This record gives sequence, C-alpha cells and structure tokens, in this order.
Amino acid sequence: MLLELAKDAAKAEKEVVPEEEVDRGIAALTELFNGVKNKSTPIIVERIVADIDSIVKIVRFEGWQSTTAGKQEVKKALRSVVWVKYKIKDKEVFEKAYSYIEQYY
Repeated sequence: MLLELAKDAAKAEKEVVPEEEVDRGIAALTELFNGVKNKSTPIIVERIVADIDSIVKIVRFEGWQSTTAGKQEVKKALRSVVWVKYKIKDKEVFEKAYSYIEQYY
C-alpha cells in the first residue's frame, strides 16, 4: 500500500507544472497585454491574464504540446478568452499569447 502511494506521488509530481514556470507564463502574458493596452482599448490586463491562466490550466494535460488535439483545445480556450470575451481580434497578439502558453504551460 505504501509502495502504491509512493508511485502515485511520483506520478503526480511529474504532472504538476513547476510554479516558477507558471509565474513566467503569467509574467509573459502580462507583458504582452500591457503592450496592447492603450487609451482606446481599456482592457484590464490582470483580468485577461487571470482568465487565460485559469482556462489553460483546465484544458491542458501532460504532453498537450505534442498532440494535435491538445493544441486545438488550448487554442480554442485561448480564442474564447481573447477573441470572444475581450474582443481582441489581433491575430499577432493571439499567436504570441499561444506561443507563451505553449512554452510555459
């Protein structure tokens, strides 16, 4: 029983993204959306980054970057936040945000 518990703990450790990686992802996304923000686009950067972070954590899975389905799910989730919820239709911003997510999550 103890051996099974140790195996489960080791498996869980492999599946968890280190907190420093997530922090760098949040920092990169924050920098990106701070660069997009101007007087005519009053977006609240912290809110959009938090929304992206929370939805990506839900849809991602171990090794998602190397699967077509994983990439599609993350892009779909990102699109729902950036394009649909916040109405930011800039393809370059979307691609940069996805790139950061792919790298840090």
